[in-house]
Amino acid sequence: MGRQIRVPGAVLAAVVLLALAGCSEVGSGAGAGPGDDPKPGGAAPASSSAPSDGKPPTGDVLPGMVTASVARTQLAALKVAAPGTMSGYSRDKFTHWAEQGDKCDTREVILQRDGAKVTRDSQCKAVSGTWKSLYDEVVVTEASKIDIDHMVPLAEGWRSGAAGWDAAKRKAFANDLTHPQLLAVTASSNRSKGDQSPDLWQPPSKKAWCQYGRAWTTVKSTYGLTVTEPEKKMLSTMLDTCAG
Repeated sequence: MGRQIRVPGAVLAAVVLLALAGCSEVGSGAGAGPGDDPKPGGAAPASSSAPSDGKPPTGDVLPGMVTASVARTQLAALKVAAPGTMSGYSRDKFTHWAEQGDKCDTREVILQRDGAKVTRDSQCKAVSGTWKSLYDEVVVTEASKIDIDHMVPLAEGWRSGAAGWDAAKRKAFANDLTHPQLLAVTASSNRSKGDQSPDLWQPPSKKAWCQYGRAWTTVKSTYGLTVTEPEKKMLSTMLDTCAG
């Protein structure tokens, strides 16, 4: 008979506790907490790809962006209709720029979000920074030369459904920080665009077409706005420029 090895009680207890701890982690959904919103099937949600500074993921310069595949599904579901009348339209019916706290309004929030090394004065006005305009790839170092573009212009929104909205929804549309509706661009490109839809105006830089098409489609889908046939066709062309 072989020698019996005595294991001290304290060591044995430690081994048992370690084994139990290891078992308790199996299938526990590590990383899920009380505030998590598990995905269907019980899997823990993936961590957000958005940086902690609030900027969108690398590659997109706008928040709330969807893939080209999702955008195509959104586009197919949009109602096609002729443009509505501009009767009664006024930019004043879309309250902007709204106050966002800490003396900042929507414009200043977007300048901070879309710029690099942006500094502000005591009134939250951007006094320095660098901005690269998505539409024309121009780099700007003066905030005064930057416009905040409404991806779907206010007038375009009006003639595609916003004429029937209440004041609160128009204000939300004009100051939307969650969806890809607001973007810091050169004043020249913004004013060249005006209130035109994608069939009438496209970003000079074709590198922007994929993001532009996805953003425009998502905003129209989010707000239940209509599109025209030429607009829908051009959006499809823009989505076709997306890699993959």
